Formats: sequence, structure tokens, C-alpha cells
Amino acid sequence: MTTKKFVPVMLTPFQEGNTIDYNILEDLIELYLEAGAGGLFANCLSSEMYQLTKEEMLTSVSFIVQKVNGRVPVVATGTFPDSLENQAAFVKEIYRTGIDSVIVITGLLAEETDADDVFEANVNQLLALTGDIPLGFYECPVPYKRILRPEFLGELVKTGRIKYHKDTSLRIDNVRAKLAATKDVADFALYDAYMVHAVDSLKANAAGLSCIQGNYFPELIVWLCNHYNEDSEEVGKVQQFFAQNMDVMHDTYPASAKYILEKRGLGITQICRNGSELRNAADYEKLDALYDEFKELATEINLNMVAYEQ
Repeated sequence: MTTKKFVPVMLTPFQEGNTIDYNILEDLIELYLEAGAGGLFANCLSSEMYQLTKEEMLTSVSFIVQKVNGRVPVVATGTFPDSLENQAAFVKEIYRTGIDSVIVITGLLAEETDADDVFEANVNQLLALTGDIPLGFYECPVPYKRILRPEFLGELVKTGRIKYHKDTSLRIDNVRAKLAATKDVADFALYDAYMVHAVDSLKANAAGLSCIQGNYFPELIVWLCNHYNEDSEEVGKVQQFFAQNMDVMHDTYPASAKYILEKRGLGITQICRNGSELRNAADYEKLDALYDEFKELATEINLNMVAYEQ
């Protein structure tokens, strides 16, 4: 059975004054790795990338690469709202931080009203402008979600340039079609973001999972990656836990994830730059109940919970 990996979409810890807290960021890196992460996705939507300056992006990604020190691969977003030429220039700049691949946001390579042929022509132009830099794609929901055609992804992967894809199509048939279109290329990995069909995606031969739920309970994602192929009651319970708690995990994210990490002992604040916040007592009660449910599940499946105390 092929080993499946959990690749966290990294949070950005902020301290009072809204500056990046690099001490807690280092703790967070070690937390992910101790939980068993097989890679890190830096400077992503969970990192509040659209609220970071380019200098902050470069500094934080460089810091992450330095602290990881080759223990796992690191990828990071390198395209932001701009012309194709300027996007390509920043791809080159962020690649110099030492990351393994630069992630391209699909929704920034064409307008939402543009047909696929316009988008695909722009993708090919970006590839031409970025030399031999290894790239990946992220179907980011912001500014809008542009889903890659499986056939086009297959064509791109065969060039040898595309190493990574984070799928957010929310459709298992689409995931399977993408995997079929890329199955003959060894140096490529598709990670699914949608935990409702996580087990089915892993069984379809996705390389692993890259989901926001891993910022609440990373060791549980790793457990699922290790046990997904077992026909057991425990696997069903873990899959059900994630499917049933989609709303509470998404509602006030990423402040909600920071709250859970804080409860678990990480010295992170709930401060977010993107406006996310816990609004009232009901929000806290839902998250406290979620945490209690996780602890009960961890006991049932004999999960080795990561110690967060720093």
C-alpha cells in the first residue's frame, strides 16, 4: 500500500500589533512535523496570504524553509493579483527561498467569466515565463474557484514541470478523473482538500490530504492517511467525524483553528488579519464541543495525541 501524506495548509500566527509571531510559527512547524506531516504548504489561504505583504511572504517562507531544514518538502504560493509577467517574476522570487515547488492560484490566471481556453492559454504562458521552476496548482476559493479540467492537468503533468495539485473540486468523480489522467507520471502528487470523501480519495490513489481540518487535529489526519484502507469501524468513525463537523470547522476559520490550538496548549493568539473572529458565546461552545468530541474519538481509536505544551 502506497504511503499517504498529510500536507498542512499552514496558519500564520500573529501577535498583538498584528505582526507575525515567529516564535509561535517555529512552534507550529514543529507541531505539524511531530504530528507526522509529510510536507508543508506555506503562504496559502489558511496563512491569510492575501493579507500579507510580499516582503512578509518572502520572509515567512524563508523562515519556514530554514526551520524545516529539509525534513519534509515545502511548497508555497507564488502568484497574486497582477499581470502574468509580474506573477512570473514573483514565482521566481519566492522559489529562491528554497521551496520545492511554487504553487499557482488557478483563479488568478483568468477572469471568472473567461472560458477554459483563455485560462489554459494563460497557464501555458506562465509556464513559458518561469523557466524550469517546478510548479503546482491550487484551486483556491478566493477570488473564485477555477477547477482544472482533468485532461488539461494530465497534459501539464506530462511536461515534467507540474509536481503538485491541491484539489478543491469537492467531487470524487473529478478527483478520480484527475488521478487517471496523471497516473503514468511518478513525480507528481494530488492532495485532496475535501474531508467528506477523504477515504474514497485516498483509496482512489490520491497522494494524501491537505485540508483545513489538519489545523485543528493534525494527528487525526495523519491517522486517517495511515489507516484509510482498513475495513474497520474506527476508520468509519473518523471519516464520519470530519463529515459531520464541516460547518463548525469552516464557520469562523482560521480564528476557530487558532482557538483550538490555543486550547491544546500552543501559545497562539486568535488574531487574524482577514477579519475572522469568534463572534459570541455560541461560537466558543460549538468549538469546545468539537474538541470534546475529538478527545472522545482519540480515546476510542487509541490515537497518540501530540503534546502542544511549549
